[in-house]
Amino acid sequence: MTDTDQPASPEASTDEALHQRRIRSFVLREGRMTPAQQRAFDAHWARFGFDYQAQARDLDADFGRAVPKVLEIGFGNGEALAWASEHDLDRDYIGVEVHGPGVGRLMNTLAARDAANVRIYKHDAVEVLQNAIPVGALSEARIWFPDPWHKKRHNKRRLVQTDFVELLATRMAPGGLLHLATDWQPYAEHMVEVMEAAPSWRNQEGPGVYAAKPDWRIETHFERRGLKLGHGVWDLLYRRR
Repeated sequence: MTDTDQPASPEASTDEALHQRRIRSFVLREGRMTPAQQRAFDAHWARFGFDYQAQARDLDADFGRAVPKVLEIGFGNGEALAWASEHDLDRDYIGVEVHGPGVGRLMNTLAARDAANVRIYKHDAVEVLQNAIPVGALSEARIWFPDPWHKKRHNKRRLVQTDFVELLATRMAPGGLLHLATDWQPYAEHMVEVMEAAPSWRNQEGPGVYAAKPDWRIETHFERRGLKLGHGVWDLLYRRR
């Protein structure tokens, strides 16, 4: 959908029909935002938010500098994204999340330290990649602990699928890094199956090999909770060919 009143072309109508049929990889459960999280949208969205538009952005112009760009898809409450952006000031970060309370919490954290290298989409990650991120613009992408969709009949909703990772590859610079992490072993195995068959990616550690937890992925509250429940954690690092 666009903000214009111009009649849609046949191609646009086809794209819209495909979009309507596309299986979403998330279920939007907004929950209740705290007053502080709601105030964050009122006070900070103009500074940290990217309003979704179906056209590629000039990211260097948006951030006011030409440095590598890192995309985190599904940042949850923003704990890891906030930490990364604070400890990696030489790169710019773009976060994508559909959950309003998490977006509000992250914006409050960023505002408290006057962050200048983070922007946020509150929108579907597939549409952001398809239409808003320029070709070859990213040096790194992170998908950490996406919804595993445990039931077999729901596996098709998993974000890491062949079409998605090939789309993501077009937005990565050559040699760019894709970092996947999950605490659900069947999803880890699914990630390996998808990624090892993807022609645009190579496993940095070797075919089918999981990576040791990198220093740049902090242990979040969510992860600690999973570890206490006996969950394992699997990291995968893939390079754009």
